[in-house]
Parts: sequence; C-alpha cells; structure tokens
Amino acid sequence: MASAFLHTPIDYLKGIWTARADMLKKELRIFTYNDLLRFYPFRYVDRSKFYKINEVNDTLAYVQLKGKIVGTQMLGEKRSLRFVAKFMDDTGKMDLVWFQGAKWFSENFKPDMNKEYVVFGRPTEFKGKYNIAHPDIEPVSDENAKTVSGMGALQGFYNSTTKLTARGLDSKGIAKLLNTVISMPGYQIDECLSPDIISRFQLMSKEEAVRQIHFPRTTDLLKKAEFRLKFEELFFIQLKLLKQKSLREKTTKGFVFSKVGDYFNNFYTNYLPFELTGAQKRVTKEIRLDMGSGKQMNRLLQGDVGSGKTLVALLNMLIAMDNGFQACMMAPTEILANQHFQTISELVKGQNIVVDILTGSKKTKHRKVVHEQLRSGELHILIGTHALLEDDVIFKNLGLVVIDEQHRFGVAQRAKMWAKNSQPPHVLIMSATPIPRTLAMTLYGDLDVSTIDEMPPGRKSIQTVHRFDTHRDRVFGFMREQIALGRQIYIVYPLIKESETMDYKDLMDGYESIARAFPMPQYQVSIVHGQMKPEAKDYEMQRFVKGETHIMVATTVIEVGVNVPNASVMIIESAERFGLSQLHQLRGRVGRGAEQSYCILMTSYKLSAEGKLRMETMVRTNDGFEIAEVDLKLRGPGDLAGTTQSGVLDLSIADLAKDAQILYAARNMAQELISDDPHLTKPENAPIVQFFNSYFRSETNWSKIS
Repeated sequence: MASAFLHTPIDYLKGIWTARADMLKKELRIFTYNDLLRFYPFRYVDRSKFYKINEVNDTLAYVQLKGKIVGTQMLGEKRSLRFVAKFMDDTGKMDLVWFQGAKWFSENFKPDMNKEYVVFGRPTEFKGKYNIAHPDIEPVSDENAKTVSGMGALQGFYNSTTKLTARGLDSKGIAKLLNTVISMPGYQIDECLSPDIISRFQLMSKEEAVRQIHFPRTTDLLKKAEFRLKFEELFFIQLKLLKQKSLREKTTKGFVFSKVGDYFNNFYTNYLPFELTGAQKRVTKEIRLDMGSGKQMNRLLQGDVGSGKTLVALLNMLIAMDNGFQACMMAPTEILANQHFQTISELVKGQNIVVDILTGSKKTKHRKVVHEQLRSGELHILIGTHALLEDDVIFKNLGLVVIDEQHRFGVAQRAKMWAKNSQPPHVLIMSATPIPRTLAMTLYGDLDVSTIDEMPPGRKSIQTVHRFDTHRDRVFGFMREQIALGRQIYIVYPLIKESETMDYKDLMDGYESIARAFPMPQYQVSIVHGQMKPEAKDYEMQRFVKGETHIMVATTVIEVGVNVPNASVMIIESAERFGLSQLHQLRGRVGRGAEQSYCILMTSYKLSAEGKLRMETMVRTNDGFEIAEVDLKLRGPGDLAGTTQSGVLDLSIADLAKDAQILYAARNMAQELISDDPHLTKPENAPIVQFFNSYFRSETNWSKIS
C-alpha cells in the first residue's frame, strides 16, 4: 500500500542514522517519507548552461563552469585556515575557496592539467576579482558533461540549517535523500483527486508531480508539477473550510431577527450623525438578511481605518434589540474597548438604551452592577475585553457578538462567547486591517465577507511624504506651523519585542530632542510607552485627547484606540522598521477631523529595496486593500494575519501572493463538489475522502465555533 510506504519513519531510509534522523525531525519536522517528499525546493537553477570565467559578473546568482585546477595553496591558520584552488578555463582564472574541510580538499584536489572538473556555485567579488566559496565540484564524466550528475538540468535547492549542514544535509544532501526515496522499489503515491477533476484541469498524476517537483526533466514538466501540487493543496484547504461552513449552516440554527423596529428606526431617523455611504448601506443590508435567515451568522466585516465599521455594528446591535436580544462587542485592549464604549454611548445618548463596559481594571462594585443588569436584561449593549469571557458574565438573551480585531483572540477564547446562550449567537467579526482577497478566502473561507470599500464623504485624503533624517529641521519647522494653526501631532517610535531596551532608549532620546526643539511653556509634550503604569499612560493620553499637550511622543501603543480629531500630523520615526500594514494603521490615527492631515515617514538614507518599496507604496496610495496586497507579497500571509490560524497558513508549496488564480479555481471546484455531493459519498470521490481524512485527522474540529 502506498500509504504504508509513505508513513515509513525517516529513520529507516538508507543514508540516515540516528543523529541525522533526530536532526531532520527537530530542524525540519520531517518524520516520515511523506514529510520528506512534501519538503519542496524553494528555487531551481538551470544546470544545463555552462559559463566561461570571463562571463562571470554581478548579475549572475549562480554559475556553472568547466575547467582545470592549475594550482592550490593553504592559507591562514587555525580558525582562519582555508584551501584555495586556482581554477582555469580557456578564458581566464579564478579562485575556488573552502573554509570548511580545507584539509580534506587539499588532499583530494591536486593540480592536474589532464583532469577536467565541473564547478557550480555563487560568484562573489573580492578586490576586483571573482571567486566562488564552497562550490560543488566533481570530475567531468559522460553524465555531467551536459548537466550535473544524475540530477537533471533543473536542480532544486532546499532550505537547510547550520546544524543539518554539519551532518551533511545541506541542499545537495537533502536532494540525495529524496532521490533515494523516489528510486526505491516500493515508491508509490496514491491519487487523491477524482478522475473528473484531473481531466477537467488536465492535471499531472500525483506520483509524477512529486517526482517532477524534485527532479524536473524540463521546465514545462516542472510548471505542470507545480500547478498540480498547488491546486491540490489549495483545493483541500478550501474543501475543509466549505465543509465546515456547510456543516454549521445545517446543524447550527440561528436566532431569527425578523423585524426592524423602534430602536433601529428611531436611531436611523433622528440620531444618525451623517448619511451612510453606499458601502455602509450595502453591508448593513447583507448583515440584516443574514440575521433573519434562520442560520447562525458568521460574517467578517472588513474596511479601512475610518470607513465606519463601528456605526454598522451599532445598527445591527439595534436590530438585535428590536428582536428582544442583547448584544456585546469584544475588543483586544482596554484602550480600544473604552473608545468603542465612548463612541457608542455618545451615538445612543437620550434613546433609552443602556450601554456599559467591562474590562479587567473595573472595580468589584461596578462589576456587580453589570452582572445584575445583564442577567435581568436591563443592560442592552455590553462592551469589553477578555473580561467578557469570564464564567460569571451571564446574559439574559445574547443574540449578537461583535469581535473587533479578532485575530488577537484565540479560537478557544472566542468559543467561550458562543456558550453565553442556549444556542450560538450571531457573530460579526470586524477587521480594520484590510485583508487581500486570497488571504481572506484562506483564513476566513468558512465565513461570509462584507467589505466597506468607501470612505465617508468630506473626509480629506491624508497627504503622505517620505523624509530622510537630514531633513529634520524642515520637519520641525512644519510642526511649528501646524501647532500655530491649533493642530496636534503624533511622533511614533518603533517597538520591536526583541529589543525593548533599545526601543526605550530611542524613544527617550527622541523625547529629549523634541523637548529641546519645542521648549516649555510655549509647547507641551506628552510621552507614552509600554513600560509606563496603565494609570500614567491613560493620564498622558487624556491630556492629549483634551488638547492640553501639542505633541505626543509614543511607541506603537497608540496604533489603535486613540481618536483625536484635532491631531493632523503623524510622524513615524525609523519608518523602515515597520511593516506596511502597521504604517497604514498608524497613519489612520490622523485624518479624523475636517482639516487636512499629514503623515511624514522618517528614515535613514540606508534603505533596503524592500524598505524603499514600502515607503513608495505609502506615499503613492491611501488604499488599504492595495497596501495589503503589497504587504502580502513582501511579508507573507502568516505575518500579515498576525497569527497562523489552526495551521491553515502552513502552506507547503502554494503562495497566496502569486497563486490567486489557482486559489479561485480550487475554491470554485470545492464549492461545486460540495453542491453536487454534500457528503462525498459518490464512488469517484473516494480518493478525495481518504486523503481528506488523512490530511486533517489530527486537527481539532472547530467547525461549530469558527
């Protein structure tokens, strides 16, 4: 059986001994033959091309040469000992250098004008001459005169580690292990897709795809293997998500919010602060229809900073109240919970609606009142942090849960909210970080998605500029002009967990510099950072909110939660140390009033290519979805999401930034399959069921609470 072969422990593979096996398990999580076969190359190099020494230049990542060793020498001593071979072809000479294994190479590679070698490696320039450190080298043979020995023209490169390399398991060593597995008599991989899917997408067989992904015979076969394996990986992820959604819809009934009554109509007619945008009206209708369908709603509401998600959430809370239910909103921090409480309390003032807040810092007396009013039903809307998850927080009739910035909550934590009523309440998840469509489909493919893609009218676009440190005097001058106009300013320093001490020093140095440039009593400066006590932090923030200070010097603790319409300038120091999504979130702290707002990105002149792209993107656009797409390409889905959710993003070969079309095709196919065969009982789908159960058998089933 193919499955038995694939699940053979890696310890039994020829060329593996205990130390190597233990290292593969620890470093790469390779436990079986199957794990090894799913450890795909991260790039390929064409070994069919040979260069001449005089053709080597800076643009070539790798070169393959053919020539002779005409001289050798040992240089240095002890740790600096190295073996240098003079390598020559008919166009010139270059050095081949080995720092590790120098003695072995000196004994095995002697000058010989009658012996020709194939050399492959990465060229580097040193003092105007090119050399190759630790190249692959082997004598020319009939096999490798055209390509590298036995491996084919396209050679895959595998990620390795220092510890593995020390055990002989560098990229080449891993390739040899793979070649051993694929060459074994028992090598067999069962098909895991139906004949219909294989035929429709003209897919290569699974067994051939695995062979070609590791040892491709041609570029065309490599592309077909990549497509097959990417499609398969994305197909099974989408099948899992859609099965979860289908199961939840069939087994989990939702409260029916059948009417829109006085609470909603009174607010909408008499208290709505401004006309809703078309996007707000559209998503409000989508959510209302969902909550009236009889199915439990699980919907993601995404929209840019300032697009009006909180107002949409409130409108739907009012619909819950019109149907005799309570609502709650859970936020990841006290700052954000307090902001939501203040915003919603202000919006419903004078409307006989009871709103309260529950956070970890609330005193026992306040908690008792909240608990009593919740149980009696007197409290309509409760806003809070993780404190809402406590067992003694008991609702009379919870019908709608709104979760803000949900990726900061664990799945099990969110699940506790669903147990707050006899059947799960409707769930609305809000994200202020725009999520690229491919990532949303993969992270939240079992949810329905509503998008607010329109900003409220009259809001001026934030002007963003990039300035180098040498322009600081000009920036200070601009700040004085803005303060003279009555505006306030944020100055944010990076906070990187690995170096909080350095970050604190950066912040304090910056604060002292600002204090000198903006002296008291003409200017007032606040400072906020993570090492402050909560009460001191809140005091400084409130001073800024009230307009008592002109400048707030802070770390990223102000990324969410501070809403100061009068703040019109955001200065981000060392902006190159931030990701794009975080830069966009910080920029969203300004632009909340009627005046023109500005974001100034301060960097040093030494910027990487990626750093330059981030700055250029921020200056070019305010569109959070466009920024998120660029961020996905730069940082990858795991970083962008903030957390890898239930292993969904642990992709072996697919790339969400590059494989959007494959993802759409895979999802459509999975959707069609479930519609045609909901329980996957048709004989032709047996391979799919068998692989699906094997692939996901170790995962917890969160389908009813995701």
